[in-house]
Amino acid sequence: MFISADMEGLSGVVDPTFLHPGESNYEAGCRLMAHDVNAVIEAALESGATEVVVADSHSSGNNLRLEQLHPKAKLFTGFPRQDYMMAGLDSTFSAVIFVGYHARHGTPGVLSHTYWFKNLIVNGIDVGEIGFNAIYAGLLGIPVALVTGDEAAAKETELLLPDTVKAIVKRSLSRTAAICLSLEESRSELMTRTKEALGKIQQLSPLEMQVPLEVQIELFHSGQAELASNIPGVYLKSNSTTVSYQASHAYDFYRVMEAVATAANTARFF
Repeated sequence: MFISADMEGLSGVVDPTFLHPGESNYEAGCRLMAHDVNAVIEAALESGATEVVVADSHSSGNNLRLEQLHPKAKLFTGFPRQDYMMAGLDSTFSAVIFVGYHARHGTPGVLSHTYWFKNLIVNGIDVGEIGFNAIYAGLLGIPVALVTGDEAAAKETELLLPDTVKAIVKRSLSRTAAICLSLEESRSELMTRTKEALGKIQQLSPLEMQVPLEVQIELFHSGQAELASNIPGVYLKSNSTTVSYQASHAYDFYRVMEAVATAANTARFF
């Protein structure tokens, strides 16, 4: 079982103070991350999983404390690393679970965003981190069994992955406010939905899209797009803030996106 764990969609996380080292609620955010991830791990093991790998997929990937993580899990941590939020995934895994995920940029939901981009479009479909990572898993032949987060993340999942189980641990009041389940209730919800998801793995299919994939990334200003277009195979679109590339394989699909993000961040505040 492969788990990709983000922070914005976790139980109790509502604003940026939970997300960044040095902020007032960051250590609480790390504890909440361990809470949600461990609930899913425990349920997966009770459902018969023989191996659980967790990719710490928020920011620099140093948010899950090893001493707080379930002892049966292996942890991918740190940054940079190839395939970022999906580091460690290969075709030997039976299913993927996204824990603490969020809605895409420009849509309602707690702390909604899409990596460091304004828009991300694959084969004409607007996707966020849920969709992009689901497509990557699909290229490896692996279905997404469960997505946990707020109701906006669940709605986004439903549009692209209608058979994937959703666990809703909070409901957004605004981008930085929510009604949250108690830790006891969220643990119960996460464990129940994990067991439901793993019980239907045989009925789930990987997300399939026609290849080569046409990926368009809209950035926040022209300087970011100009830098990104220096990457071989990445082309600047006519509107000057969007770049595009094609990918036929999972690794090209993810790693070119990472390279665009790195280049864009070089000019992020200019």
